[in-house]
Amino acid sequence: MPNPIVQPVRDALRRVASGRELRRRTPAELKYDSDTPGTGTIYYLCPDDDKPSGGIRVIYRHVDLLNAAGRDAAVLHDRPGFRVGWFRNETRVLAARDVTLGRDDLLVVPEYYGPGLDALPAGCRKVVFNQNAYSTFARVPFTETGPGAPYAGVPGIEALLTVSRDNAALLRYAFPDLPVHVARVVVDERVFHPGTTPAGRRIGFMPRRRAEEQEQLLHILRGRGALDGWELLAIDGLTEAETAEALRGCAVFLSFSEREGFGLPPAEAMAGGAYVVGFTGLGGRDFFDPAFCAPIAEADLLAFAVAVEDALGRYQADPGALRSAGLAASKHVLSHYHEDGLRDDLLAFYGGLRRP
Repeated sequence: MPNPIVQPVRDALRRVASGRELRRRTPAELKYDSDTPGTGTIYYLCPDDDKPSGGIRVIYRHVDLLNAAGRDAAVLHDRPGFRVGWFRNETRVLAARDVTLGRDDLLVVPEYYGPGLDALPAGCRKVVFNQNAYSTFARVPFTETGPGAPYAGVPGIEALLTVSRDNAALLRYAFPDLPVHVARVVVDERVFHPGTTPAGRRIGFMPRRRAEEQEQLLHILRGRGALDGWELLAIDGLTEAETAEALRGCAVFLSFSEREGFGLPPAEAMAGGAYVVGFTGLGGRDFFDPAFCAPIAEADLLAFAVAVEDALGRYQADPGALRSAGLAASKHVLSHYHEDGLRDDLLAFYGGLRRP
């Protein structure tokens, strides 16, 4: 039975934590003037978070490409003067409080703000940029909301934009009345590319996902002696350029993706020439091809361990063959997930939206 003294305290702490999280997921206050046409600008709301985040990197890239293509666009942060600094950028950034939306402007809202969409101006045009369909209902309680939440009943939503065919299929099924479009992710070839020399006996992974499964997998492999002679490299807290350099030094990369919109780490590892073994995170099914990597069924720890040991054995027998597979993966990823393709996706999407 719950402790009669401790349980109320725990419940109160949960309510406080939940309130803080809801505040974090409530977008910055915005002004809207229906009497002015505005400038036809595409404004991307973005959290004030300077920790490395693939989702924020994507938002900045969208704005850069749209501006370069002649479409007026900007990132909206809450705090005046805030700009993400973990990758180099000269992206157009504005403070939300300094902007007044007009009829012709378009507000692009990350799925992160789903619980706080009702705080947005009712009259403005909106697109939800859902970079992870599997997080759509985070902090959107079933018992306190109605059918179609979190998007039903929010005025002005014209379409959903997402980053993978996998996520688009889920969103179309969940929200059949909303158009869903895909704007591909970019893996920047100027940053992520194979090295000029073969990688050494190094296994890379990113420790922020599925920590318990990582521990179990590494215990199993170490116990079997499979890791003997190999260096384990946990890649975390690095800049974009440092991450790319670390990946180029890995012959093998372990993917611990989980419920992803796309899953940049394994795609970037492939671009760097590593042989990738592991979970697709569902969104990664768009690019995990067994011809040049080893996709593992969700949560199948045994299959993961067997596949890693097999890959390390293949390297031992013929390092060149495993490198060839990694280079094939790099060619595949870089030939599809590039800026020219994303620019075309964005121009087709925004060009197809109705005008007021």
